[in-house]
Amino acid sequence: MFQCCNRIMEAMQGQDSEKVRGIGFDATCSLVAMDTNFQPITVSSSGDNNRNIILWMDHRAHEQANLINSTNHDVLQYVGGTVSLEMEPPKLLWLKQNLKAECWDKAGHFFDLPDFLTWKATGALSRSLCSVVCKWTYQADRTGRKEWSDSFWEQIGLGELKENNYAKIGSTVLSPGEPVGSGLTNQAASELGLKPGTPVGASIIDAHAGGLGVVGADISSHSLVKAGKEDAITTRLALICGTSSCHMAISTQPTFVPGVWGPYFSAMVPGYWLNEGGQSASGKLIDHVLETHPAYRMAQDEADKGGVTVYQYLHNLLQTMAAAQNLSSPAELTRDFHIWPDFHGNRSPLADSSLKGMISGLSLSAVVEDLAVLYLATVQAIAHGTRHIISSMDTAGHCISTLYACGGLSKNPLFVQTHADVTGLPIVLPKESESVLIGASILGARASGLYPTVQDAMHAMCKAGDVIQPDARVKQFHDNKHRVFLRMVEHQREYRQIMQQPQ
Repeated sequence: MFQCCNRIMEAMQGQDSEKVRGIGFDATCSLVAMDTNFQPITVSSSGDNNRNIILWMDHRAHEQANLINSTNHDVLQYVGGTVSLEMEPPKLLWLKQNLKAECWDKAGHFFDLPDFLTWKATGALSRSLCSVVCKWTYQADRTGRKEWSDSFWEQIGLGELKENNYAKIGSTVLSPGEPVGSGLTNQAASELGLKPGTPVGASIIDAHAGGLGVVGADISSHSLVKAGKEDAITTRLALICGTSSCHMAISTQPTFVPGVWGPYFSAMVPGYWLNEGGQSASGKLIDHVLETHPAYRMAQDEADKGGVTVYQYLHNLLQTMAAAQNLSSPAELTRDFHIWPDFHGNRSPLADSSLKGMISGLSLSAVVEDLAVLYLATVQAIAHGTRHIISSMDTAGHCISTLYACGGLSKNPLFVQTHADVTGLPIVLPKESESVLIGASILGARASGLYPTVQDAMHAMCKAGDVIQPDARVKQFHDNKHRVFLRMVEHQREYRQIMQQPQ
């Protein structure tokens, strides 16, 4: 929160706080633990109470997730069939089983990080429908149902959370953008440099904020639509790509996609059902494979000399290598080099956190050209993971025709073009560079009354930039490569079966 205050104070330097109509918050879906006096309590075996947040990508709750999934409870059909160890119920169960005295018995409140921020800003204990539906198994639908499942929490051994109408995890649930409490408290306003009472919108998870910030963009004047391609909002997939990647698709009716989270009602765009695919490591994976390669330091030094990023340096090198080999596209440099990208498990569509990464095609060479091919193959593997997710969504009833990309990796030309080529779909980039912040701003605009609905705010605030078209020259290459991609995970599972056989 300290960093939030500093950044907002910096942004408000020389600005009139009277012009700030509302505030929206987004954050990662990390678990925050507080005691009954709203003081932090440890979630670490270190006992340090300052360590009171379990990061979203923490995979400590593997056994607890398996236990929860073994119940086959009805709520699990709304998280793709299996709860992820990245969600909050497995983490809560882990805390009870491993830090009962240090944390569980002292806990007064558990928040998703976005809801913690709105509490700090307003003092209100309401939770966002986005957080609790997507990460806590809260139930909501078009009939107006909004409720926790008593039997679920009892069955997994956390029935005590029902006490006082689920006070520890959220008695009051608001749709994203609904006004929270009475707006900024006096203390929060002072620390943020804003007016007391400034409206605050119910929060949203950061990836979902990115979805809000791009998926509503108007491209009616673009050739993409003039060519006759259907572009209803329900045919768009928001690709939010950074440390991890999220794949957001909305529909008017609930669509059940095995291994893909959801359907979640009104979790991103009010009135629509959301399916959320994802990859636990994308940007993080790229950095890992680069930084652990022997030639990385050499590539970084060369990039520094040329005044470019290491990613641009490697991109340029790939172009040179393809030209020297008379290839029609640099993509073909990985013809004999393949990667399965689940170094941190598979979130979607296989929903198997135990899967590992695989690389085929290594040699004894460790020059910078090998690093470039490794980089390209990693980007391609992530894109094939996206294709795998889209295929699963389409099979279940979606009809994805266009990708709307945002996040740090959307600024990487190789990443974007490769996703277009692998999926065969055009990619719309946002006009504004920080779509996640646009999404949060939409919540503030809705809370302030500037726009009557989130959809109205999206229509006014989402703007499209460039559209990247797939390169038809590499379609067959990537069709073949996708067959290899799917075969690799089959092989990994076959290897496990072999090694499980009696000695």
